[in-house]
Amino acid sequence: MNDILASTLDIQALRADTPATTALLHANNAGASLQPQPVTDTVLNYLALEQQRGGYEAAIARHAEREAVYADLARLIGAQSRQIAITDSATRAWNLAFASVPFRPGDRILTSMAEYASNYLAFLHLQERLPVTVTPVPSDETGQLSVRALADLLDDRVRLVAVTHIPTNGGLVNPAAAIGELVADSQALFLLDACQSVGQMPVDVGEIQADLLTTTGRKYLRGPRGTGFLYVSDTALDVLRPPIADLFGARWTERDSYTLRRDARRFELYESNIAATLGLGAAARYAAAVGPSASWARIRALAERLREGLAAEPGITLTDQGHVKGGIVTFTVRGWEPPQLVERLRARDINIWHSSIESTRLDMEKRGLRSVVRASVHYFNTEQEIDRLVEAIGSAR
Repeated sequence: MNDILASTLDIQALRADTPATTALLHANNAGASLQPQPVTDTVLNYLALEQQRGGYEAAIARHAEREAVYADLARLIGAQSRQIAITDSATRAWNLAFASVPFRPGDRILTSMAEYASNYLAFLHLQERLPVTVTPVPSDETGQLSVRALADLLDDRVRLVAVTHIPTNGGLVNPAAAIGELVADSQALFLLDACQSVGQMPVDVGEIQADLLTTTGRKYLRGPRGTGFLYVSDTALDVLRPPIADLFGARWTERDSYTLRRDARRFELYESNIAATLGLGAAARYAAAVGPSASWARIRALAERLREGLAAEPGITLTDQGHVKGGIVTFTVRGWEPPQLVERLRARDINIWHSSIESTRLDMEKRGLRSVVRASVHYFNTEQEIDRLVEAIGSAR
């Protein structure tokens, strides 16, 4: 880590911290990235301590390190420690946030055309119990959420604007700051699903003006699976009540009364995977040391090299949209179903993935797509790997 500077990335040092890169071309970072060695070491060291001393005793011994994780995560997104709740997944974080919104009959939810399936299913699930309206905001000519259309749709009935920052099925980056600026002038809350953006690009909750933000550990942040976190602004904390509470998030003060914690940890439960939590903190520190701006610049450059290479291959059609494009590159290959191509490349020690209509139904239906191949690069990939990936995909025709 000492060789990694925020302004100049030492790719060989980054790859040395990522042992699998010696034998594997990993371009499935939008699914789950490769953990750097300090993250793995942190998790294993804590598990060894639990084995030697016991679960409660290990937690006491590492209490200060666990507390520091909140500050590590907060710094990464421009927040305060009190505004962070640690969860076992981004889905858990998102659903805790969504279930805490005080919806009333007649409320409206505005969302994006490329909203992730789990989020949209939560909207539909709510509609079964409460008469609320879900309205997808039309996309603009680039494919991103239309800020102009959002402005036209925002009214006093809108309770929540929920948007996926970077959709799972393509490279576009939704204009989160412009969305946040509009929502800030309304009565609505702004919930940003940042699963693919935290760890990939600079994310600042103050600039975005998000009331709620959720993300995962396993993707571009390069943390352990089974980790995620929720950011809650001070303003939102005043109006949100978690859907569940236990003796960690609340205090039983009298026989018939209790008080919630005054910070975002009211959304947490007592039991958690402390080893994974410490690993998430290590991933946040690693990402901060690499530098979000430097990461973003390299990821975008590698992704553009990949797009250019694929565009030159006959039979390959790029499907990415967006005014700003990130590290996710999606495409179709004539004569191949995406899952079969994924399997073919895996046999050659190349990891990519696919995205189907079930993940982002509204957007995929609108564009007439059933499934696409998804390659997602990270800063530790090399230009040579990108060229090898293009060759491997091109030769599959």
